[in-house]
Amino acid sequence: MHTDPRATAAALLPLVGGPANVLSAAHCVTRLRLALADRARVDEAALRALPAVLGVVEDGESYQIVLGPGVVGRVTEEFERLLPGTPATEPEQPLPGTPTAEELARRGAELKERQKKRNATPAKAALRRVANVFVPLIPALIGCGILAGVAGLLTNLRWLPALTPALTALASAFMALIAVFVGHNTAREFGGTPVLGGAVAAVVVYPGVAKVTAFGSALTPGQGGVLGALAAALLGTYVERWCRARLPGTLDVLLTPTLTVLVSGLVTLYALMYAAGQVASAIGTASTWLLTHTGVLAGLLLGGLFLPLVMLGLHQALIPLHTTLIEQQGHTVLLPLLAMAGAGQVGAAAAVYVRLRHDTSLRTTIRSALPAGLLGVGEPLIYGVSLPLGRPFLTACVGGAAGGAFVGAFAMRGTEVGATAIGPSGWALFPLLAGDAGPAVAAAVYGGGLLTGYAVGFLATYCFGLGGTATAPASVSPVCDPEEHEPRPADRPGPRPASPR
Repeated sequence: MHTDPRATAAALLPLVGGPANVLSAAHCVTRLRLALADRARVDEAALRALPAVLGVVEDGESYQIVLGPGVVGRVTEEFERLLPGTPATEPEQPLPGTPTAEELARRGAELKERQKKRNATPAKAALRRVANVFVPLIPALIGCGILAGVAGLLTNLRWLPALTPALTALASAFMALIAVFVGHNTAREFGGTPVLGGAVAAVVVYPGVAKVTAFGSALTPGQGGVLGALAAALLGTYVERWCRARLPGTLDVLLTPTLTVLVSGLVTLYALMYAAGQVASAIGTASTWLLTHTGVLAGLLLGGLFLPLVMLGLHQALIPLHTTLIEQQGHTVLLPLLAMAGAGQVGAAAAVYVRLRHDTSLRTTIRSALPAGLLGVGEPLIYGVSLPLGRPFLTACVGGAAGGAFVGAFAMRGTEVGATAIGPSGWALFPLLAGDAGPAVAAAVYGGGLLTGYAVGFLATYCFGLGGTATAPASVSPVCDPEEHEPRPADRPGPRPASPR
């Protein structure tokens, strides 16, 4: 379904309380992220009923509207243009739905509320803040990853030799300076001055650090990577805040930035770069060893447990790991394995669609969500279908485990499959695939994993996921809770056209 960004933005603004209620707007790969003055002014029922909206998310810090990859960037641009003085309009009314969809929506709301209380822990809050550092970098990682793939393909085919170096430079420049962006975002997220965070983190990639000796050996530019930059900027933020709390205004202007860069910079050079470098090396070595020696088991566990990790909010801890592997090896071998969880979910939803052929409301929800699921956006299927139903969520995990084991088996045979960027999965990951045997082989292995996940997820759900009876979902008790950050598209009951993302 074609989405008019301007019309969508114009419909969204009054439903979130109008321009006076919007403090800031930004977006990630799939979501419009809003800071609102008063969330009580949001007409959530009408918001979920909009055809372009795939779900909403409340994480305690921002109100997030899921619009899908590609669409969200254009809608956000139009939305920001409307912020100065756009008059509020009457909110749209939700589309009429069937009792079955309303029941799924009610269950999803109850599950979300319970899980939100469980996830209100300091550790998970810290993980969310770390994720907020890296999420804004994903568009650049995707763009540079695709350019790197194109440059590699042209090099292998010996086409356009004059253009290949330029593409390589464009693809590599961001990764060469990613530490600066990590430092900037870290300071902004944790309450420091962003430019000071970037300045402190820049020392990690500065070529002159090769003349500095720490722990008996010369430092290497880039040593510690994004982990070192994160630690450096975080330290710099605490130093800056300490100084601002104690220095008078006349000295604060001069001494605070100087001491921030000096103290945190020296600690970075003589401790953090070395320590972060050891951790980054261990991550790369461990991931290679796991796939080489225990590929089937590693793939089975990663593919099968990723959906529960999302429920628990622990998936955010993987973002720095992905970024470290991309920076270190050029690709992350973890993402293709984790993407198999989405394949299992697609297979499970297809089985529910076939078994519950008389439930027109649920089948409409599945038809609307399947295109997004095939492109790696699994929230509509997870929170609109499998979690409220219960057992299909578990059989979807079985499908994901099977797909992960398939990809892991090839890794044990020496055929490694990785992704040059994070963010997309499903079919959308194909342009970003890389491996030691070339992109064609990597695509074939990854495609085989997806098909395995689809098939096993379908069969497991068809045979065991609905208790052996093709009854309406109201008779199936939910057994899992959704993660607090994800949307529940079933909260938008009733027939609606498919919304490919």
